[in-house]
Amino acid sequence: MPTSALASNPLKHSINTRQLTMIGIGGVIGAGLFVGSGSTISGSGPGIVFVYLFVGLVIILVMRMLAELATASPETGSFSTYASRELGSWAGLAVGWLYAFHWCVTVAFEAIAGAAVAAQLVPGVPTWVYALIFMVILTAVNLAAVTSFARFEFWFAMIKVAAIVLFIVVGIAAFLGVFPGFQSPGASNLLGHGGLFPKGMTPVLLATLTVFFSYFGTELVTIAAGEAKDPVLAVRRSMRSVSWRILIFYVGSILIVVTLLPWDATEVTKSPYTAVLNELHVPGAQLVMNLVVLTAVLSCLNSGIYSSSRMLFSLARRGEGPRALGTTGTNGVPVKAVLAASSAGFLAVIANYFLPTGTVFTFLLSCSGSVAIVVYLTICATQIVGRLKKTPAQRNELPVKMWGFPYLSYLVAAILLVIIGGMALTPASRTPLELTSLITAIAVVAGVVHQKRRARAVTAPVNSDRPELDDVLTNGH
Repeated sequence: MPTSALASNPLKHSINTRQLTMIGIGGVIGAGLFVGSGSTISGSGPGIVFVYLFVGLVIILVMRMLAELATASPETGSFSTYASRELGSWAGLAVGWLYAFHWCVTVAFEAIAGAAVAAQLVPGVPTWVYALIFMVILTAVNLAAVTSFARFEFWFAMIKVAAIVLFIVVGIAAFLGVFPGFQSPGASNLLGHGGLFPKGMTPVLLATLTVFFSYFGTELVTIAAGEAKDPVLAVRRSMRSVSWRILIFYVGSILIVVTLLPWDATEVTKSPYTAVLNELHVPGAQLVMNLVVLTAVLSCLNSGIYSSSRMLFSLARRGEGPRALGTTGTNGVPVKAVLAASSAGFLAVIANYFLPTGTVFTFLLSCSGSVAIVVYLTICATQIVGRLKKTPAQRNELPVKMWGFPYLSYLVAAILLVIIGGMALTPASRTPLELTSLITAIAVVAGVVHQKRRARAVTAPVNSDRPELDDVLTNGH
């Protein structure tokens, strides 16, 4: 399809600032916080709170770098587009496809995970039926209009935020001794079971890896910015708001858990938030948390379809993916990209019907599990290179600037490299790192080959007798 045809169906700019903020919050608060945090608490002790705080601050710095890039040039492809511009097409292609792959795998995983939770709430229905229902509904939501996605994600995020805020308020009341029927433990659970770090610092350092990946998803704000009404203002406000709220939600809620319950309690490992509510004798705690976890899973599923489809769309528009994925319907939705992103979820439904899916999902999750590190390192490199290329006048005109440049930027990059080193030295994370490194290497090689082919095409003589060939040579479409 000619470039003019692609340009005739742009994405709609319909997302408001409030929705964009909730999209960012919803993207990072998933089932991992409500359930997965239990293993980090039991493995490290109360000191895990400091890990959540430290990692949260690192993520805020990464998002500040991304905000600098995004407010200067809001794009649906976000960091992938900026990497193509500052580092070369090879980098944008590689990180874009890795990111799309990660979210496609996540869509498949969340569809099955959501079905498992739904089966606990309403047993007797095959899990594949629930998974199919969730995939059909949320695919239809994403196909309808970007405003449909934004509204759904807004309310999904609102439910999660309300649940965490209520949990923190109840927890504070319990700690202060004003919650009916509960005697405050004071600081005994923090200091009376071996102290803050009962197992030493090694488990805490290992837990840093798990905590780091639990924050992944905040970058969704800058992807959705390409369809925001006022992208520069929306990204600036949303990133600022998302950063401090996530710190409060994560650190605050984890602090409540380790203060009210012993870190080595069996119930904490299974489901820390449910365990606290049961300890406070809140009626229907299990049901409430199952509903919240289901909401978190569906929110992640909804975000996964959106983010992967927009990344595929952006790659196609830049000539770094199949052209068909770069088209939109009359409603401004990249229909083919949405269907491509959703296909992983539907394949998971089929697999869940015919085959045991555990082995397949374990492999896919291992392959994509470390993509967050690749994305964040790319953001760091892009921001550093992009800022250094700018003249002093251009730097002064940036709507948002990274703090303490270049020192903090280099520090974040160094921390990310240390985390990679930690993964390489840890048996549990070594295999996911190796698999992610393999697919990253494949993506980089594909990107380098693509960049070289494009460079040869641009320098080739123009064939004026074949204008459709000229368009390929000059524009890459």
